[in-house]
Amino acid sequence: SVVAEVDDGLQAIEQFRIHQPDVAILDLQMPNVGGVEAINTIRSEFPNAAIIMFSIYETDEDIYQGLRAGAKAYLLKDTPCLEILEVIRAVSEGQRYVSAEIGTKLAARMERPNLSDREFEVLSLMAKGKNNKAIATELTITENTVKFHVTNVMIKLGASDRTHAVVNALQQGIIKL
Repeated sequence: SVVAEVDDGLQAIEQFRIHQPDVAILDLQMPNVGGVEAINTIRSEFPNAAIIMFSIYETDEDIYQGLRAGAKAYLLKDTPCLEILEVIRAVSEGQRYVSAEIGTKLAARMERPNLSDREFEVLSLMAKGKNNKAIATELTITENTVKFHVTNVMIKLGASDRTHAVVNALQQGIIKL
């Protein structure tokens, strides 16, 4: 039975603490605190929490981040009702679930270059049009360190310049605008 329905990530965390449900279903994009951050918070307090990520977002990076945070399953919002029920049962019994479609997207994610967390941050700021000085200020690192990360990002993405790196990252689902 449903024990709580919430409007944002902070409420999801609070309600999980109160009810400690057998299974929680969270959206990837929620106000205040996103789904991945909510999962990280819940799983830090309740390591065995059974959480299903339920979203319209289907890029391989979204799926990867949701599962990496500790979701036991990732369902798209167009998933048939009977399949959703089967997944809820499976997750409540301690199983993981990934559909064939999601598995294909994860396989594509595994083939992509693996950026470090800092490289990802630099790339995201590049995509927002920030120059090296602005990136350095925002991340509290030196401009030389930013240049180092930009170079690594370009190499890993097979890009000839910053714009090419951002375009490649967008096409591969590494970042979103």
